[in-house]
Amino acid sequence: MINGKHPPKYLNLLQIRQPVTAVTSILHRVSGVWLFLCAPWVIYLLQLSLSSEQGFERSRYLLTLFPVKLLLGITLWAAVHHLFAGIRFLLLDIDVGIDLAAARRSAWGVNVAALVVALIFGLWAL
Repeated sequence: MINGKHPPKYLNLLQIRQPVTAVTSILHRVSGVWLFLCAPWVIYLLQLSLSSEQGFERSRYLLTLFPVKLLLGITLWAAVHHLFAGIRFLLLDIDVGIDLAAARRSAWGVNVAALVVALIFGLWAL
């Protein structure tokens, strides 16, 4: 017992409704981790494409596979979201858009813009 209150027995994180600002912050961190983990794979594809003509053809073939396209789409979204959220957080650091209403609008803007830009670039790349 803590301060006369019982701690929760069961905490289901999927039932907790997070504010949009928290979701944007969490997605910023997730996208950063994703980009870090995908960097060796992207570097490998670049190295393969530059190694020889056969390497270039192999990398082109790999990029036509559905699982690779899916991973590239997620990586594209992660890069765009991380960029937009990073700019948002830099502006918040200098007290631009710090009040609650503006922070919520900018969080929604980051989430929607990242999806839209990733979809546009993804469809363009197909």
